[in-house]
Amino acid sequence: MKKVFLALTALVFFASQYAFAQYVKSVDPRIGSDDHGHVFVGANVPWGMVNVGPVQPYHGWDWCSGYHASGDSIIGFSHTHLSGTGCSDLGDITLMPMYGYARTNGTREEFIEDIASRYSHANEVVEPGYYSVRLEKTGITAEMTATDRTALHKFTFPKGNRSANIVLDLEGGIGDRVTETRIWPQDMFTLVGYRASRGWTNHVVYYAIRFDRPFKELKLEDVNSHYCQAIFEVEPGTVVQAQVALSPVSEMGALINLQVEQYQKDFSQIKAEATERWESELGRIRATFDNPKDSTIFYTSLYHVLFAPQVWNDVTGDYMGANGMAQRSADFQNYTTWSLWDTYRSLHPLATLTMQDKLTDWAKTMMAMCKEHGELPVWHLHSTDTYCMVGEPGVPVLADMILKGVPGFDYELAFQYMKQSMDDPETTPERRRFQYRGIPDRGKKDLWKYGYIPFDGAENETVSKNLEYYLAAWSVAKVAGHLGHKEDSVRFYNLSQGYKKIFDERVLCFRAKDKAGNFRTLDGFSPNHHTSDYTEGTPWQYLWLVPHDVNGLIEMLGGKEKAEARLDSLFLASSQLNADANPDISGLIGQYAHGNEPSHHTIYIYNYLGKPEKAQKRINEVFETMYTDKPDGVCGNEDVGQMSAWYVMAAMGLYQVEPCGGVYQLSAPLAREVSFNVAADKTFTIRTKGKGRLVRSWKLNGKRLNRTWITHEEIMAGGVLEAELKKK
Repeated sequence: MKKVFLALTALVFFASQYAFAQYVKSVDPRIGSDDHGHVFVGANVPWGMVNVGPVQPYHGWDWCSGYHASGDSIIGFSHTHLSGTGCSDLGDITLMPMYGYARTNGTREEFIEDIASRYSHANEVVEPGYYSVRLEKTGITAEMTATDRTALHKFTFPKGNRSANIVLDLEGGIGDRVTETRIWPQDMFTLVGYRASRGWTNHVVYYAIRFDRPFKELKLEDVNSHYCQAIFEVEPGTVVQAQVALSPVSEMGALINLQVEQYQKDFSQIKAEATERWESELGRIRATFDNPKDSTIFYTSLYHVLFAPQVWNDVTGDYMGANGMAQRSADFQNYTTWSLWDTYRSLHPLATLTMQDKLTDWAKTMMAMCKEHGELPVWHLHSTDTYCMVGEPGVPVLADMILKGVPGFDYELAFQYMKQSMDDPETTPERRRFQYRGIPDRGKKDLWKYGYIPFDGAENETVSKNLEYYLAAWSVAKVAGHLGHKEDSVRFYNLSQGYKKIFDERVLCFRAKDKAGNFRTLDGFSPNHHTSDYTEGTPWQYLWLVPHDVNGLIEMLGGKEKAEARLDSLFLASSQLNADANPDISGLIGQYAHGNEPSHHTIYIYNYLGKPEKAQKRINEVFETMYTDKPDGVCGNEDVGQMSAWYVMAAMGLYQVEPCGGVYQLSAPLAREVSFNVAADKTFTIRTKGKGRLVRSWKLNGKRLNRTWITHEEIMAGGVLEAELKKK
């Protein structure tokens, strides 16, 4: 009777948890898994190191996360996945249940043939923190859930068999190549080791795997094998569980992570805690909408925002530094997966409003990378910088935190690291100390020499690189002025004005120049990938990438009237691109490309032109055409949360155009009401009054707001921002 009572009590507890999971219920993790969304599908917790989920056979670019909605077979369940990126990597430490033995001495194709199984979406469950699927080949049901650094697998074998097999595959990854592995059986329950690989980045992941029952046999050729097969004897309905922990530092670190994060917990408890984590973090923003569809898109977007940056240290504080050396017992939580060229635009400004408790550790992580590696992160992944994309996108992120008063880190040291990252490497002693590590110049020597990077130097995509460097230089100038460094403020501000040097008045576009100051004789308008003057874009999109000086750009275009006509033409032009155009140029309205990040601020320039209704109409068009509640509901790569962060910010009616500092442009909120905590005892609420999708007027704390922007300080003071809506 006591056991029955306890079982009923547990059932009531878990049922009550799900009853209050209102935000989790609004999430559909399948959104973005089709078309070019590239999102991760599987189980994780917010900002967790472990993303455990299915891996399909790799069929090219749309499988960057290891999974695509069109795929019909699974070859295992790995513990690291990227989400929304345009490059593939990871897929480390893969488990796959089966009956019988897999051929590990033949070809990779033969091995895949043995372990692969078809599956159906009808037999797949995807929820925040939980994933399950029935494998059609064997009837085995695979379930998984996660903590920050660990996963727990639950494999249910439907029939009795003396050779139930859980295969450990260390050779397979997602678009990478394994270089070294280790599989060490500690006892009849436990395996430890590591996987080293080369792909988008070179990285090492250490692991510990502990089964809940002893394996009857272990098929392992030697400790450096890429494969291992743990054999169990099962009865019909037998469940075999596998605990898996990861570490960036060591096998011992993985074992400690496993012990701490799964100590005396069963599958139901870990799953419930993952759900509770998601509910709590999604509840940072409390939003209501007129229909369930908008709520689903909003909370799924916020779900994707919370994937990264990811924890990248053991529970002891140990992590692998950007210099390739283990760092011991750090006094901050270390993070990785910094897709900064994407996320500096929306995700990080959103975090300064709603995730303030994470910011100090993020700042310290970025500063530690600079100390260890010589510059702030560009696109950091698993202890290594990929240097993917252009500019110095870590600079505006760190600058934003300084200007908004994020506590707990050294502003002067952070400023020195910003300068070190942006300055001429030839005249920066701190930078030269790290040249032995092969840190690329990426055009900065020429940038400081000419005021722009010429196309007849060592760099391509020079227009985009120049524009990104100019906005980063402006960010340094803002912090320099804030901290009282007048000389640096002037020097970096003058560099930030370099956009005027590459503007061709004849065609009203930014164009590539040579060292002599001549524009390229060819048209330079080809949007080919990594060979043109523009990064994943065309002159149409990059004309507007001056977010640090929109008023200066308007003046350069001939004033507000002419700039408005030019901006109108962006949305009215033909959407036709070259046949070999970069697929990242997507989500087109005319030549406005919402599917790629350089366009994300552009609509809000209408506010600067005194035409906020035009901005609101175009934002509504983006809501209606570029985001849906279907698997193909993201119009471009999710880009580690940036596509979703734009939606969250826009649905709240806010957008920070300037790279840092906290001036938010206002637009018509999609949410009927949205609120978030700005301090322990303060809340900021944005609500709408009336019907329609255009704003008649704004009120801040009951007083009319005769402008189309609001400051970070005004939001942090708490209160109510009210938009009175109209239909026309």
